[in-house]
Amino acid sequence: MKAIIPVAGVGTRLRPQTHTVPKALVPVAGKPILAHILDRLLPLGVDELVLVVGYLGEKVVEYVRGRYRFQVHVVEQQERKGLGHAIHLTRPVVADDEPVLIVLGDTIVEADLQPVVAGGQNAIAVRRVEDPRRFGIAEVEHGRVVRLVEKPDEPTSNLALVGIYYLTQPGLLYRALERVIEEGRKVKGEYQLTDGLQIMVEEGAELTTFEVETWHDCGNPDTLLETNRVLLERSPGWAGPFEGSIIRPPVAIDPSAEVRASIIGPYVSIGAGAVIANSIVSDSIIGEGARVDGVLLRHSLVGEEARVQGSASRLNIGDHSEIVIGSGSVDEPERGLVQG
Repeated sequence: MKAIIPVAGVGTRLRPQTHTVPKALVPVAGKPILAHILDRLLPLGVDELVLVVGYLGEKVVEYVRGRYRFQVHVVEQQERKGLGHAIHLTRPVVADDEPVLIVLGDTIVEADLQPVVAGGQNAIAVRRVEDPRRFGIAEVEHGRVVRLVEKPDEPTSNLALVGIYYLTQPGLLYRALERVIEEGRKVKGEYQLTDGLQIMVEEGAELTTFEVETWHDCGNPDTLLETNRVLLERSPGWAGPFEGSIIRPPVAIDPSAEVRASIIGPYVSIGAGAVIANSIVSDSIIGEGARVDGVLLRHSLVGEEARVQGSASRLNIGDHSEIVIGSGSVDEPERGLVQG
């Protein structure tokens, strides 16, 4: 079975982390966002991926091909015209009558998809939310979707679309999206997948919904750190031991990382090759190869190969940046951002 994963977004709200790393590869709870998604697809019998790439897309493709055995089809979205446009671009590599999963590449959804795939019906993942105006929503009657609306001003349902779609005949969606694009239907300047699905409903296609257990947004620093906390609570990673240091679980520390004379945790992820020395770090994500020395760090994101030295409370710095606190100097070759 094929799975379509759109990963072309720039990830503006996650800058500076996404200046040099695509949003899908930003780490959370010990591995990239995309890895959490792909690991959930393996038990479903997915053996082919259709990656819709754009910004830093070559890094996404290299990562997937280097770590997984999926057959990978690459589709480039040169212009960011919305999710509907991204999915429409995959038409040449997906047969009209072969079942397909569409899974957004920036949201981690915890759900048992086996019954959905085995059920053989078109199905959309939903979750009840307090403010539906921020999402695409589904109106459901007698178990069937009767209407889909993208970010409605006056919602008539609190069932938000969370980014997983199972379609038994994707050809129906492709034809609907072709209409959306030909007719110039846009919401906030973009072609929406929701509008294509709505045309399917209007033309008689049966769509059902299934509610997901948990839905983790990774779209900005605060939600990324919240996702890190929740995932570590459920499945903590390796935690040492490290002589001369105190580890307060849950944490996920790569075995190649070094921790010296430090207190780590709770809720800390540390990437491969990172070195933490003489520091107290909690509720933070430290990227691969980063160096942190003599720092009090909380609620922070530290990018790959970044250097932090001194005393701080909260940071969000990008890859290859260097922050020296207390000396009056800040060197930020990759546009690191200091908060606090």
